Amino acid sequence: MTNGHLISVRNLSISFTTDDGLQMATENVNLDIMSGETHGLVGESGSGKSVTALAIMGLLNRKSAHIISGEIWFNHPLMGPSDLLKIPASAMESIRGRYISMVFQEPMTSLNPVRRCGWQVMESLLWHKRMSSHLARDRVMELFNEVRLDDPLKAFNAWPHELSGGQKQRVMIAMAMACDPLMLIADEPTTALDVTVQKGILELMQSLQLKHQMSILFISHDLGVVKELSARVSVMRLGNVVEQGRATKLFKTPDHPYTKALIACRPPLGERPERLAIVDDFLSNASLGIWKKNLSLTQKRRLVRHEKIYASEPLLAVKNLKVSFVTGRNWWGRPTRSFTAVNDVSFTVFKGETLGLVGESGCGKTTLGRSIMQLVRPGEGQVVYSGINLAALSAKELRKLRTRFQIIFQDPYASLTPGISIGSALMEPMQVHGVLEGKKQRKDRIIWLLEKVGLEARHFDRYPHEFSGGQRQRICIARALVMHPDFIVCDESVSALDVSVQAQVLNLLNDLKEEFGLTYIFISHDLSVVKYMSDRVMVMYQGRLVDINEADALYANPGNNYTRKLIEAIPIH
Repeated sequence: MTNGHLISVRNLSISFTTDDGLQMATENVNLDIMSGETHGLVGESGSGKSVTALAIMGLLNRKSAHIISGEIWFNHPLMGPSDLLKIPASAMESIRGRYISMVFQEPMTSLNPVRRCGWQVMESLLWHKRMSSHLARDRVMELFNEVRLDDPLKAFNAWPHELSGGQKQRVMIAMAMACDPLMLIADEPTTALDVTVQKGILELMQSLQLKHQMSILFISHDLGVVKELSARVSVMRLGNVVEQGRATKLFKTPDHPYTKALIACRPPLGERPERLAIVDDFLSNASLGIWKKNLSLTQKRRLVRHEKIYASEPLLAVKNLKVSFVTGRNWWGRPTRSFTAVNDVSFTVFKGETLGLVGESGCGKTTLGRSIMQLVRPGEGQVVYSGINLAALSAKELRKLRTRFQIIFQDPYASLTPGISIGSALMEPMQVHGVLEGKKQRKDRIIWLLEKVGLEARHFDRYPHEFSGGQRQRICIARALVMHPDFIVCDESVSALDVSVQAQVLNLLNDLKEEFGLTYIFISHDLSVVKYMSDRVMVMYQGRLVDINEADALYANPGNNYTRKLIEAIPIH
């Protein structure tokens, strides 16, 4: 390796033991990370990004992971060039956290839930730097200031569950930075974060990289995020590096069809395609030709569509809705404190419309969606669906009406019961509401729906853990459709999916909307996705509705400073 290289990965091939035998995770991966440089590593889930990072960190499970071949050279400041795959475990322990550290993908599962955040960051200082507890505490407070936590002392004493997603991620960055490492591996550090929080994390990492002159391996499936941060980029697919080079050139003139697909899968802000491109469109020349012919939905066609939609009476009317939660009680159980999550919100939704709902975490989006569904009962106001005030209905009357409106929850895995097969989970509401007669008719209907959402009949008897994230989301969409609804609330239904899978699910939702005559409220913090999907968009901030307009008009001329802030935070693709 040359003097400019900090890490050189050479011909790295890794396999894992599975029930179906050995499965290759990476094949002959070559990767060079320069000193003081940010290197982007992009690709879909299962492409081998995280496995490569874990191999560098020496964190692969030795029972299931097998390194078939390869070398990982690290330019150690004391020992010189060292192959991390061959050094003793004790030497690797002295490198991990001290010279090479990692920010893991999910901060909540990476932080110990039963230890306060500050003490978790202190551990690496006590271990690697041999600091006293007093000095380590002072250093952690400095780090919390450096990563721009609003209240460092409060964060130090907080349990992980008491912090927001962005705050937990900053704690993880502080932990990784504690020992002034030469390289930081950031594995999907902004996935599923709000655009404003994401922008803050990216700006933080850029400032830390410049201040400490360290190297960063930035792993993501979102090329827009990687483009903002990286000097060079490597693209992985199915365990192979298919393209790499300077970020400016790679994003401007990509060579490999897969790289072109990743760039094109994101909904563009400047135009509105009829359908989003998917990876298969670019890997098949025939499909790409069909996709290009039907590229954009014209403004004229969109206007004609809107005239038809808004000529009818609203399907849903929300009037002065207010939802509060009790946050404190006295000794007698009487409420002493409350938090207003939705505050005097009013709007309408028309049949056949997709109404987008955006805002940061904690603004009340999900609470509003659940209160519309009557999963959370509003304290004040009305939800009028098809002329019926839902608050005035008895439990029996509401249960009967529920077949007409459904919800797709944010986390598909958490909303499926692990011990119940997919077929049984989809059949249960049909049995409760008496949809169709007999098990065979219901099973045929479910199999038809599974195939409609891109799954197969053989998936009927499988369990949630046997599916990928994108497949589980399709199952939740099928579950929402089994009752023949008119109206669906899509709550962050694509937020954590790869861009290519996300494009497939968005296309699917649009296809189903046309086929079944559906109406959507589409909730998301991803403004580019909301703009693509929506006829109108409304913006929430601190429980209030602060902006609402036709989607293109809202993005072109935001009517509120908060809306403008959200739009400015969108990564440029």
